[in-house]
Amino acid sequence: MGERLATLTDWRGDTLRRVRDLILEALPGVQENVKWAKATSPGVPVWEHAGILCTGETYARAVKLTFARGASLPDPAGLFNASLDGTTRRAIDLPEGAALDDAAFRDLIRAAAAANEQAQATQKGRRP
Repeated sequence: MGERLATLTDWRGDTLRRVRDLILEALPGVQENVKWAKATSPGVPVWEHAGILCTGETYARAVKLTFARGASLPDPAGLFNASLDGTTRRAIDLPEGAALDDAAFRDLIRAAAAANEQAQATQKGRRP
């Protein structure tokens, strides 16, 4: 993960590093990976706990944090501002200079981890 973040030397790297710090504060045991790397892409940072919590993609105009179970997560602070019409995922787009409610984001990460744990427990309960 560190190598991927080191390649981002502009505001997007700063934003993604800040998000990473918040995720690690919220969930110290979170697994970090870079997935889907190929010759034309260095890959996407992914945070996991009992499944994917969120991904951190970088685009020219925004850092996009996509939550795998976002549609089912409580979001009282209204952090989700993208992919709102999906039935499973939700995303937070952070353009340059955007503020992020740190406490609300940490709560969202914890809620995503709890949702993954619940889904995993439910799935295990269905197996013979």
